[in-house]
Amino acid sequence: MQTIEALSHRLSSYLEYSQINLVKRAYFYAEQAHDGQRRRSGEAYITHPLAVADILASMHMDHQSLMAAMLHDVIEDTGISKKAITQQFGPTVAELVDGVSKLTQIEFESHAEKQAENFQKMALAMANDLRVILVKLADRLHNMRTLGAMPPHKKRRIAKETLEIYAPIAHRLGMNDMRLEFEDRGFYAMHPLRATRLQAALKTARGNRKELVEQIQTAIEKRLARENLTALVLGREKHLFSIYEKMRQKKKYFKEIMDVYAFRIIVDSVDTCYRVLGVIHNLYKPVAGEFKDYIAIPKANGYQSLHTVLLGMHGVPIEVQIRTKEMDEMANNGIAAHFLYKNDGDESISHSRARQWVQGLLEMQRRAGDSLEFIENVKIDLFPDEVYVFTPKGRIVELPHGATPVDFAYAVHTDIGHNCVACRINGRLAPLSQPLHSGQKISIITAQGAQPNPNWLNFTVSGKARSAIRHFLKHQRHHQSVALGKRLLGRALGEVGLTLDQLTEEQQERLLKVTQMPSIEALLEDIGLGNRVAQAVAKLLQPDADVNPPSGSIYSPLAIDSSEGMMITFARCCRPIPGDPIIGHISSGKGLVVHQDTCRNITELRHKPEKINYVNWAPSVSGEFLVDVRVEVESERGIIATLATRITEQGGSIEHIKVNERDAHNSVINLCIGVHNRIHLANIMRRVRNLSFVLRINRAKN
Repeated sequence: MQTIEALSHRLSSYLEYSQINLVKRAYFYAEQAHDGQRRRSGEAYITHPLAVADILASMHMDHQSLMAAMLHDVIEDTGISKKAITQQFGPTVAELVDGVSKLTQIEFESHAEKQAENFQKMALAMANDLRVILVKLADRLHNMRTLGAMPPHKKRRIAKETLEIYAPIAHRLGMNDMRLEFEDRGFYAMHPLRATRLQAALKTARGNRKELVEQIQTAIEKRLARENLTALVLGREKHLFSIYEKMRQKKKYFKEIMDVYAFRIIVDSVDTCYRVLGVIHNLYKPVAGEFKDYIAIPKANGYQSLHTVLLGMHGVPIEVQIRTKEMDEMANNGIAAHFLYKNDGDESISHSRARQWVQGLLEMQRRAGDSLEFIENVKIDLFPDEVYVFTPKGRIVELPHGATPVDFAYAVHTDIGHNCVACRINGRLAPLSQPLHSGQKISIITAQGAQPNPNWLNFTVSGKARSAIRHFLKHQRHHQSVALGKRLLGRALGEVGLTLDQLTEEQQERLLKVTQMPSIEALLEDIGLGNRVAQAVAKLLQPDADVNPPSGSIYSPLAIDSSEGMMITFARCCRPIPGDPIIGHISSGKGLVVHQDTCRNITELRHKPEKINYVNWAPSVSGEFLVDVRVEVESERGIIATLATRITEQGGSIEHIKVNERDAHNSVINLCIGVHNRIHLANIMRRVRNLSFVLRINRAKN
């Protein structure tokens, strides 16, 4: 069993005597605080903080992190406050302990909301001090090592949480050794039978492969010695969970995955890495397109290495990683390998990248509407199979796998994302939804006044882009709902002899009290969204007034001045266009829906005057409005092309075309076209009617 003396001895290799004494003091304080408490396994509770500190000591963490590890359960499990810890051990240690305590409350299956809330707290604690997450990861690692005493349902819950959040965080921080242990232990706890079967198969396969692995290793070592290159050649083991995931995701058999032989070559300098690569490529044929240089372009978590795939004897695929000792240390321990918590020292690559990532988390957290949306974005960003692309000036931008030019635009800057209208990939125009591949050069074309398109949410994959688009749309929807609500309530108040601007404070307060709304703006938004009827709200101020206006009402109807706008929609059943007599109705959540006055679907609503809104077109109405047109034609070749040309010549745009064959000679073509108003539509229809093969053309009615 681990003791504080053994730990002190271990710490003496890299900490000063005074710092070790502080760690000891924290241990004795925690021992006293946890006196009488036991773990589920029956051991004294203090064994857990001691084991967590030991894990951190193996990473050579500083004395404050070790003190926080000793005290990390004190605030939560004993009556001791954060204030008491501040007095005893100073504010830095107290902040670390407080940050870790908040993280411990992450409950997964209880309520997704609560879990997400706690994850937000974690992001904030990490932003103040990255050591918080390292202490938490060590705490989780010891819990995973001692899962045996837990009941099965708890084991599964903790394992799920570890695989979903903690293993990816360890990966994001470049801590490969910890990630592998999390994954394998999590896999055993989630699927014990699958893990046992795979382990047995792996053991058998390892025995069968031994001879070939040794042959390849010897061949590589001999060739390197001949070139006077000093290197350590290691056979690389595939770990259990990664084999399972490959079998599941790539739908491969165990045998196919085990057919690949993996080696790692560790050398003394970056220069030697590239020389070894040349030697290896001379020894065995490299597979085209399988070479990756993560030394020149490190991964997002600071990982650096050269990767190549070769074809060995008998066509056996061989994966080789070439890296320096520092890179190997970095790959295994990531951010903890160089925990430079000194103000004077330069930050290591992984440390600055981790900080960048945490800043990104905070930005997402500010934008997210709620904690669930935030955690969804974070989970996307925690599984980065990176794509590396270049800006026009040659800067490298890292994006998750499957990212599109829109993701790229938001990665460069939020405003570029918002104003993006088109893009060029390697100098050629390309759709905004096209997935990007590593090495491409992307330039974004922006336009003043352009806005994010809600459809972008269907293909963007990065957390930053998705949260920024949602934030913008929510904001826009809010402003437009308030504006529409203002117009509707202003009109309803006009009917009872009041105006919105001249409401007294007393009247406003009465409205808010009855409607139970926090502010007038929130009330206007509710009216604009169609969740409240403006006339009913007006009636609260003048209960005796007759609010339902007669049909020939003198007050001015609402003016529709554009086809744009989230809170005013045009009904698809009758597709009204400027010039048509129109009527509006309030639909809950959608705002104002505009129909043609003669539309059948509005018939029932005419009996509910509070739902009906009198609207007309503004004299300066602008934009493109969709309209359905039915064309009967005699069948002949090239009809569609001729029709399309005729419509576009007149400035119309075709949204979609559907052709129904009536018989061998006649067909009916249903078109949905974009026009500016009725006069524009009439001009298009007249030009189409003049075509020789057109029998009849009319506007479709429901």
